[in-house]
Amino acid sequence: MRGVKVDIATTLTPAIVEAVERLVPQLSSSSPPPTVEQLGEVVSSPATDLFVAIDDDGEIVGMSTLAVFRIPTGLRAWIEDVVVDGAARGRGVGEALTRAMLDRARELGCRTVDLTSRPSREAANRLYQRLGFERRETNVYRYTLEG
Repeated sequence: MRGVKVDIATTLTPAIVEAVERLVPQLSSSSPPPTVEQLGEVVSSPATDLFVAIDDDGEIVGMSTLAVFRIPTGLRAWIEDVVVDGAARGRGVGEALTRAMLDRARELGCRTVDLTSRPSREAANRLYQRLGFERRETNVYRYTLEG
């Protein structure tokens, strides 16, 4: 994508911490941004890649996470926490992040890449379908362990 570069964070920098603190509230009103320690765990874990989208001015304008795990039926990947700064939406940042995660999953040998997206996120849902994601006939369940 012209105007945005996507990298995998290999070290935790102040710019990444600031960006995550700014972006997470745009993604979720119910989950606070991670602590610096928690974010460090995401960056250092072999099971997760934190992707950052950087604009021509060097500002982080989007982020996403790719989780990769082995199960008996193969190596799988899951996309989580895709968020583009409100001021940068409509400029291809979400597409650049998603394509980078698909490339990484392919490079690692994953068989599938899954994600969920709320129906109200209409632009995101259109993007995922345009990129080849197919809606699955399944139920997604959640069991909350915290009180």
